[in-house]
Formats: sequence, C-alpha cells, structure tokens
Amino acid sequence: MWSKSDLQNLVKDKLGDYLFIVVSNRQPYVHVFNKGKVECRRGAGGVITALDPVMQACHGTWVAFGNGDADRKVADEKGKIKVPPENPSYSLKRVWLSKEEENGYYYGYSNEALWPLCHMAFERPLFRQEDWGQYVKVNRKFAAAVKEEAGDKKAFVWIQDYHLCLLPKFLKEISPSQFVIAHFWHIPWPNYDSFRICPQKKEILEGLLANDLLGFHIRNHRDNFIEAVDREIESKIDREKFSVTRQDHETLIRPYPISIDFEGINRISVSAEVLKIQEALVEEFRLGGYKVLLGLDRIDYTKGIPERLLAVDGLLERHPELKEKVVFLQMGELSRIHIPKYKELNDEINALVEEINWKHSTDTWEPIILVRRHLSFLDLIAFYRMGDVCLVSSLHDGMNLVAKEFVASRSDEQGMLVLSQFTGASRELTDAILVNPYDREQFSEGIFFALSMPDEERKKRMSKMRDLIQQHNIFRWSGKVLSELLKFEFKE
Repeated sequence: MWSKSDLQNLVKDKLGDYLFIVVSNRQPYVHVFNKGKVECRRGAGGVITALDPVMQACHGTWVAFGNGDADRKVADEKGKIKVPPENPSYSLKRVWLSKEEENGYYYGYSNEALWPLCHMAFERPLFRQEDWGQYVKVNRKFAAAVKEEAGDKKAFVWIQDYHLCLLPKFLKEISPSQFVIAHFWHIPWPNYDSFRICPQKKEILEGLLANDLLGFHIRNHRDNFIEAVDREIESKIDREKFSVTRQDHETLIRPYPISIDFEGINRISVSAEVLKIQEALVEEFRLGGYKVLLGLDRIDYTKGIPERLLAVDGLLERHPELKEKVVFLQMGELSRIHIPKYKELNDEINALVEEINWKHSTDTWEPIILVRRHLSFLDLIAFYRMGDVCLVSSLHDGMNLVAKEFVASRSDEQGMLVLSQFTGASRELTDAILVNPYDREQFSEGIFFALSMPDEERKKRMSKMRDLIQQHNIFRWSGKVLSELLKFEFKE
C-alpha cells in the first residue's frame, strides 16, 4: 500500500538534480482577506492532497492562477511565495490574469466549451472565437511562467486538467529538450461523435500529443482519445503499447484512476473536533431522530441534483411511511455563477425544493433542507459522518471523489452509498447501490433499498469499499504517474 512517505521517497530517489514543476489552474494555497486580515486557506480537492506532500519533498514549484483577493499582497515581484505557511518548503508561482482573460479562458472556453463538450449532460457547448483567443493567450502565459521558473535547468512538468490543453505544445516549442511533460485529464474524454463538433479539435489534440505521458481516469476515456487521434491526426498508433507517435515524438497514454487520502480522512473522521462539529450540525438543522439522506456537491449541471431531488420526491410518493422519518440535506456551493446555465440551474433547484417541500411537508417537518455555504474540510467530514445514505447522482463524471470521501470517513462502517453508474467511481465501488439517475423509479428504489438494508449487509459492503480505497489511495495514483514520468530521459 502506497503512503505519503513512499511517494516522497520515490521523488527523492528518482528526481535527482532536476526540477519538478506542477501546473494547474487551481492553486494549492489561496490568500484572502478575512475581517481585514490576510488568511491563507488550503485549496480543496484530491490533487492538492496528493501533490502537496510531493512538492514539499522535492522543494519544487507549483504554477497556478492567483485568484485570491490577497494573493498579490503576499507574493513577491515575480508572483512567488513559499508554502505551506506553517512549513515553507516549496514555491507557489502565481500567474496573474486580467478580468478579460479570466472571462475568456476560464468561464468561456474552459467551462462553456470544453466542460459541456466532455460531459454527456445535454448542454450545448458554446465555441466563441474570442474565448478561444483568450484560452490560447493564457496557455502561452502559463508556458512563459514555467520557462521563467525553470531558467536553463531541465525539469519534469506535471500539468493538470482541461484548462491547459495547449501548454505542452507551447513548452516544447519554447525549449524542445528542456522539459519532460505529463498531463492528467481529470474529466471524461468524449466519444468521437461528440468531440468532432469542436472547431479547435486538431489544435487541442496537437497540444495534448506534445506530452510525453497523458493520463485519464479510466480505459474508456483513454480509448476515446485514441479514436479521436486516429480520426483527426496523421500519426502512428500502437494499440498494444497504447502510444501515439507523431513527427518522431511518442506520447504514452494511460488510465490512472484517481483516489483520496484514505488514512488521512479516516483519522480526521474520528477526531474530537469533527465530533464536535457533527453535534453542532445536528443541532443546527434539527436532524435528531431522522434518517439523513445527504448530497454534497458544487452546483453544476453534471452532478444530477434535479434528478436527485425528483428521486427523493418519488421515494416519498412510493413510500409515504417514510414521511417525518427522513430528511434530505443537500449542501451545494454556488460555482461559475457568471455563466447563464449555472444561474438557470440554481433557479431550477430552488423551484424543485420549494415544490417538493410544499407537496410533502407537515406542520413540523419538511423533507428537504438546501444549504449553500462554503465548507471547511472538517465540516465536510462531519457531514459525511452524520449521513445514513450519501447520494451521488452525477449524469457524467470522470471519477467523483465525494463517493470515495464518504466511504473513507465511515470508520464506523455505517451509512450506505447510492452511486450513479455514470461515474468513474462506479467501476471500482461495485458494492455501492448503483443507479441510473435518469430512471426516477429505479433511483427512488435504490434509496429505499439503502435505507432498509440489514446492518450485516451494510457493514459487509462498506468494509469491502473501504478496503479497496485504502489500497488504491491517492498516493498510489500519484506514485504510478510519477514512476512512469521519471523513467523518461531528457533529449540532448
């Protein structure tokens, strides 16, 4: 089983004197003003959990978009600051974007073109030429920042996600033999019939094929990418080795299912601090005596939140004996509110909650509690601990780490996971209750089955899922990618 120390030892043994640079849109530490004072917050997400200890071990550099309102105040003239604050051991180099660049690159091309293109959630992608122009410009900006940081030294570079498709190509153009590059694509890769509508499809494929190593969550996404290359780009494809050679450059393409820090979450979940937060939340939302259905999501149309609400409505229609016995608590932080579709989704969710509560409520009880607020990591774990059933109903998801975090937090082996079959996680967590979120009746009955499952079966299922996540943890994911990346040799 991979541990944090195993990952750190791998980097120390294999990296040698070379630089190690991680590049992502999201930064690992954000500085914000809170009541007039600067506060440093650790970024959310599994990638930060995995790579923060690696960066601390190799004293590398993390290049990311500086989006905190106090980021410029604490950074030096090159946009750099040492992190983490309690033990500064690596550099965070921030890339500054104008409002126009952020709108076009992030809200526009990344999240109104690529995001819907890659998710089968029936949202039409918007391809605006001005957004593409900003996307190209910002990717070049990131390339310049990486080159500035590397200087003349050779560097291993690990790029994260769909915001930076063109970065590998730009880096190789700047300095062909200076960088060995891996890129992990954290969202699904669409089938060819979907991908072919993208006006910039060849530029995107050419950008990604400049990588030495390209990773996806599951084999199906890898195979979809190879099919797109086969149909659009003149190249040599080795289907046994899963590699693409183009203009004498070979790109290895691999599936690496991402995971979480099981031991860390498991340890935190039994802490006195989490228990105290849990008790406060039960009191705040008056959950005592109820079975709690739980949803924890960023408000996004790929997460299937309306489908989840309709399934709860169907549950109460089909099983009225559950009225005044269950509560569905949906936590949802607003995101990308500048994009019209997200505003529409927010309105749809509000309307559904009001309608379902009006339909089923009594004088002393409402079935749905909708809460929108930022959760700290400890808050998140406390919510997981008090849920009898966690509902993950994504319409399309690369992996979905909420599912894995919920299981890892349940050291009591209580609770059950109802999981969409359209998540990457469903291929691993086969002991969850797998549902089709588009099938309202099946989804409703899946929730009922989870609620009424005998204790012995629940514990057996949870134990098997916990064992799997413990073995296939975030450090194993990072270790497998880095083991492959560090095998590459620099060209002379």
